[in-house]
Amino acid sequence: MKGNKEIIKTLNNLLAGELSAMDQYFVHGLMYEDWGLNQLHEQVSHESEDERGHARQLIQRILFLEGTPNVAKREALTIGKKPQEMLQNDLQYEYMIAGNLRQAIKLCEEKQDFQTREILEVLLEDTESDHMYWLEKQLGLIEKVGLENYLQSKM
Repeated sequence: MKGNKEIIKTLNNLLAGELSAMDQYFVHGLMYEDWGLNQLHEQVSHESEDERGHARQLIQRILFLEGTPNVAKREALTIGKKPQEMLQNDLQYEYMIAGNLRQAIKLCEEKQDFQTREILEVLLEDTESDHMYWLEKQLGLIEKVGLENYLQSKM
């Protein structure tokens, strides 16, 4: 099915964000593992896999619309040096992705591509209710119990 060129371009931009988030989570996960923060490692590795799944859905949709997925493009990564900074950087990335998804959903409405809109709405729900929620909760726990207690609980 021949898709709208503007939507395909937007999907490729979203793809760059998802692949970049996957890379950032991957690096942060390995850092947590190296530091012995095994619970954080497991969760962030799971988030990296979720981002891979989001990228897969975007690639499949781009192909369906007879576009060419651009898997080489990436956004700038913000790799942290300390756990709290890493969590904050990941949250900022998720905020950016959510904003981009909202704009893409609006474009799909304008172009009357309701199937693509539905796919993006699922990705937005996952981003907001899973990724962002978990990261906000972790940063809230750090505020409540202190960084040292939080890190001890994640070993």
